[in-house]
Amino acid sequence: MKIGFIGLGKMGGGLARNLILTGNDVKLYDINEDAVAAILKNGGAKASSLDDLTDSVDVLFTSLPLPIHLTKMLIEDGVLEKMKKDSVVVDVSTINPQTATKIKNEANKFGVQFLACPLGKGPKQAYEGTLPIFAGGDESTYKRLEKILNQIGEPYYLGDVEQSTAFKLISNMIGMTNLLVMSEGLKLGFDAGIDPEQLKQLLHDTGADSAQLNLRGPLVLDNNYDPMFSVNLALKDVGLGLEMAKASNNKTELSQITLNYLEEASKQGYGDKDCAAIFKVY
Repeated sequence: MKIGFIGLGKMGGGLARNLILTGNDVKLYDINEDAVAAILKNGGAKASSLDDLTDSVDVLFTSLPLPIHLTKMLIEDGVLEKMKKDSVVVDVSTINPQTATKIKNEANKFGVQFLACPLGKGPKQAYEGTLPIFAGGDESTYKRLEKILNQIGEPYYLGDVEQSTAFKLISNMIGMTNLLVMSEGLKLGFDAGIDPEQLKQLLHDTGADSAQLNLRGPLVLDNNYDPMFSVNLALKDVGLGLEMAKASNNKTELSQITLNYLEEASKQGYGDKDCAAIFKVY
């Protein structure tokens, strides 16, 4: 089975690397030549163009920044139309359900299957091959590719593309709102004169414990905001989540507050810093 991979950033690069290291025939494409060169050190081949990639692979992985980039490439630029019949597009980006449904329907017009497979966690887990993969799409197509997905992470089948993409947005909305509450609490504790290390440690033994306290509490204490998942990416994902909620007439008042703080963090120059920099707004 021939595999193509488009988008070799922090997440996509790790996945492509693991596909190569597990013995797959992988062809690589990215507008950043350095990103391609970094993965080629592990093997694989470089695609000379999108056309060179799309008409020759059985499975095409995509990992792009925004939904608009994905629809432009797959639909407007005609990638889906150029792919082989019965081939599969596996998108690991974070996109909204509306975009996923649009791509699935367009792909099916050309006899191409589409799996929406957004990812959990971050670049470290992408490199290690331990990422949770939230898969959605045709179940028989998922089962056909389950072995490959297991080579790059831990896949879970959620149903159709709407369910998998909605889950990822919900997860990020909850995670970012938890981060906001954590930041608020840490600031209050610092101002109350509690030793920062003791404050964090004791919070772990209470109902205030959370994944964000474990992962990003140390970043706040160390004033270290090197990006694992940037403010701007969090801003994008929470915004997509709010759009999804609006379309289904759901109230998301707390996530809206979180979005406001992320917007302020970006305005203050922390957009490319880790989302823990939301603390700096306080």
